[in-house]
Amino acid sequence: MAAGVRLESMRRRVRLSRIAVWTVIAAGPIALCIAVTSAPTTVRATTAAQPTTVHSAAAAANPAGYAQLFISAWLRSSSDEATSGPARLAQSMAPDVDLPDTDADAQAEPWVVTVVRTARRGGDAWSVAVAAQDAGGSVRYYTVPVAADSRGASFTVTGAPGVVAAPTRAKVPKSPYGVSVPDGDLSGAVKEFLAAYLSGAGEVDRYLAPGLALAPVSPAPYAALSVQQVLAVEGAAAGEGVPAGGTTVHVVARVEARDGDGRWPLAYELILKARSGRWEVAAVEAGAAAQGGDVR
Repeated sequence: MAAGVRLESMRRRVRLSRIAVWTVIAAGPIALCIAVTSAPTTVRATTAAQPTTVHSAAAAANPAGYAQLFISAWLRSSSDEATSGPARLAQSMAPDVDLPDTDADAQAEPWVVTVVRTARRGGDAWSVAVAAQDAGGSVRYYTVPVAADSRGASFTVTGAPGVVAAPTRAKVPKSPYGVSVPDGDLSGAVKEFLAAYLSGAGEVDRYLAPGLALAPVSPAPYAALSVQQVLAVEGAAAGEGVPAGGTTVHVVARVEARDGDGRWPLAYELILKARSGRWEVAAVEAGAAAQGGDVR
């Protein structure tokens, strides 16, 4: 009986399927299209693109400061006092480098050491040139070989320093500031601005172009200030009066500043723009570059 029940159930499902098919056919092509297009859509999940990892090699740190510190300690150390602070520091930085053998009565001089040039010799090897000035003003130049690890996280002085000749002076291009600025509105604006900027004589803001924010040197380092010469790049700086608004000139001012210790020659590059019948400072940079150019 159980087998007969299952057989009857299968026959019933077949009859229902036939009825459904004939019903669709009888309904016409439109119903058939709907039946086909309404079939469930299978969506294949695509694997999300893995984020690309960019590995950038850590740039090796410049060993300039390490070489500077080593020379400073090495110059103040002696093999006779290998346990002194400078000697221990020099030995820790350069285990294979001998200490100087100075006279017993020699005084450890205070050296001022400054890095002059750093050059990478290949791989992790560096050469650092430093200048060492003693208390009397004499200067010696040393080269220091330094090795750095691949990450630039550690350094070692690999050999004894060498004394080398001083760097030669580079040729300086001709200055573009060839226009002499006479006494007038432009030179007056330069003088008043620098007096406010360096000696506190007035408010700096009143001399600045819109958009430029510049605080005066504080506390004011100089008690008196005089402008010795103003030179410009553009010929418009030599004209009388103030030109049309928007005119821009580049000038360099030679300054003599005085304080309680003496007289100090200074130079400032300035960019000034004409606006509403007056000159305003649009940019300033201490120390005039001989080759000139825009100051940013």
